[in-house]
Amino acid sequence: MFKYETIIFWSEADQAFVGEIPELPGCMAHGDTYQAALANLIDAGQLWIDTAIEFGDPVPEPKGRRLAYA
Repeated sequence: MFKYETIIFWSEADQAFVGEIPELPGCMAHGDTYQAALANLIDAGQLWIDTAIEFGDPVPEPKGRRLAYA
């Protein structure tokens, strides 16, 4: 089960939903629908983790909740 915080928002500039996983630096994805963006973001997150493991880089533990609000 994917336990990282995800943020998905509509981007007027891109005319797409954009998602990010703040705990995995640079991990972002997009999609034409909210559901597509979420599915793509989960795939991107897993790829991020798999790549980190492959190169011996640390993988952050999911915090499970947002710690700060802007």
